[in-house]
Order: sequence, then structure tokens, then C-alpha cells
Amino acid sequence: MTDHPVKTETRGHVLEVTLDRPKANAIDLKTSRIMGEVFRDFRDNPDLRVAIITGEGEKFFCPGWDLKAAAEGDAVDGDYGVGGFGGLQELRAMNKPVIAAVNGICCGGGLEWALSADIILAADHAQFALPEIRSGTVADAASVKLPKRIPYHIAMEMLLTGRWIDAEEAARWGMINQIHPGADLMAKAREMADLLASGPPLVYAAIKEIVREAEAMTFQDAMNRITKRQFGSVDVLYDSEDQLEGARAFAEKRDPVWKGK
Repeated sequence: MTDHPVKTETRGHVLEVTLDRPKANAIDLKTSRIMGEVFRDFRDNPDLRVAIITGEGEKFFCPGWDLKAAAEGDAVDGDYGVGGFGGLQELRAMNKPVIAAVNGICCGGGLEWALSADIILAADHAQFALPEIRSGTVADAASVKLPKRIPYHIAMEMLLTGRWIDAEEAARWGMINQIHPGADLMAKAREMADLLASGPPLVYAAIKEIVREAEAMTFQDAMNRITKRQFGSVDVLYDSEDQLEGARAFAEKRDPVWKGK
């Protein structure tokens, strides 16, 4: 077992986060707390604009909860850290794009971790499942998220039976964005990350806050909050240098230079 279960690397404005817990990249309480600190620091660092999450190796992205650690005393309702399980899915105000590069088996809490990302790329050999039903427990976050991401009946089938699907089926149902050969996956994820990192970070923040908060609102209530600048990220955007830069760049027929302020 590695003493450093979460590896990080910074490339320009992009943070790469690699889960590295041999043999399967399962997450215990300690690792989840470390992940929460990593993503909180990413959220709060103005120099970082995009994150990529992936697993070490070619076989496992993440199988979720570490059942061996649970058997040794890790409580399922224990302290997962600032961002909840996996550090992302309950982290407040995460207004930066996150890309999941699913490099292999992605199941249980690992699938919930991937669903916390905004864009999911997968290796052609990746597989997905929610096998909690077979161990007599509930895939809680997936029960909330998955029926809103893919057709209801497909989500319910996965939740109720625990059956596995391959990358091709996952893409067919809209669970993932793209499929790539395993050897090309990280290059494609970095290409996507670089594209996003070159864009307007304040706009990304506004998009993420609107999408997240509007989920529980009517359309008109959400629009009223936007036009009244009641979303913090929208209010910042409308008074920003970047807002003026976008208009000037368009008028001057040049590429904008985004400063994130």
C-alpha cells in the first residue's frame, strides 16, 4: 500500500489528480479525506482552472469503498472529509470544470466519483456498474444522480440488478462523453483540459453554479435569480474585466485574453 494514495501534478492551469492505492484504487476514509483537501485546494487556487481525475494503472479507475478497510474498522458513516466520499461530490462551490479519465473498472463509489465530474472520457476497455445491491447496501449518491443523467429505466436496472455495462453502452446512454483507446486516454483528457483552460474561467464558474442551483428550481425562478444577479458567480462575471475583454476582443476581431477577474 502506498503512503501517498493521491498523486497530483500541475501542468499550467491544469491539475491532474491520480488515485493510487494498489491493487484496485479503492477509497478508505483516510484517502477520501486527502482527496477532499486536494479538491478544496484546487477550488480555492485562482491559478488552477481545470482538473483531471483518473486512477493509476490500466485495470482500475476506482471500485469505490474499500471493503477490506471497512472490515478492519472503517465505518461506512465515518468522516469522509470536506468533500464527502471521494472529495468531490459534496464539495461546496466547486465552480471549475473537472474531467474524469476512466482508465478501467469504474463501479460503486468509483462510478459516483466519476459522475461528480463534468465531462467523462473512458478507455475502450472501461466497465461500469453499481454492485452495491449484491452486498446488501445502497449506492446512495448514484441513486440521486444516475436517473437524472441517463434514461430512468436504464439507471434503475443498474441500481436494482448491479449489472455491468461496457464503455460502448455507457456512451450510448449518455453516461460518458467519449471513448478512446487506453493508450490515448490521458492525451485526450489533457487535450480537453487544455481547451477548457484556455477559456473564460468566470464564465465556467457561472455555468456550473447556475446548472447546480437550478436543478431544484423552476425555469422562471432560476432565470429571475440570474437576471437579478443573485448567483454570486454571475454577479462577479457581470462586473469583471473578462466580461469587457470578451466584447473588446470580438469587436477587434482577435482572440480574448482571459484573466479570471
